[in-house]
Amino acid sequence: MGDLSEAKDASQEAPKIEFPCNYPVKVVGKAGTGLHTLVITVMETHAPGFDQARISVRDSRNGNFQAITVTITATGVDQLQALFDDLKVSPLVHMVL
Repeated sequence: MGDLSEAKDASQEAPKIEFPCNYPVKVVGKAGTGLHTLVITVMETHAPGFDQARISVRDSRNGNFQAITVTITATGVDQLQALFDDLKVSPLVHMVL
């Protein structure tokens, strides 16, 4: 029989993502064409040919912010990290999920 602490550690690990997979990326930021253009540009850089029909945009109640969700075919952790990093450096972006 294994050690109980080993079983506990194994059960708390994050689930592994199997690549390639459909992966939704949600970007929350200052509403406007600048945010939309940024998101499209970054997605094209890291997931060329992604389906732009799979973009959804939701405005905040006051219209100051937008949540843009794009579903891409993710090929690996490095791709996702680079995509998140490129989005987060923009002052237009408040959050990337």
